[in-house]
Amino acid sequence: MHLGRVMGSVVATERVPGLDGVRFLIVQPLDRASRPEGDTLVAADGVSMAGPGELVYFVASREAAEALPERFVPVDHAIVGIVDDVHVRPLHDEEE
Repeated sequence: MHLGRVMGSVVATERVPGLDGVRFLIVQPLDRASRPEGDTLVAADGVSMAGPGELVYFVASREAAEALPERFVPVDHAIVGIVDDVHVRPLHDEEE
């Protein structure tokens, strides 16, 4: 599971069966300190409630394909939750 921030949306007029009604959002992955990490990606909105600016958690690969109402659809990433708050303990290396 990964944290990310929703940056926008993607409009797709042609979809494979099983993805009708599923929204696609642009997500910026974040590191432990909530800083941008890597390139943005497109994720299917498995919660049907995520919107621009929200902090979300998402899954990839096979887990993403099973996170939507229709299982095993061809998606690489899926949003599975909206984050209310984050509390992070320092890693052991950061304590020294």
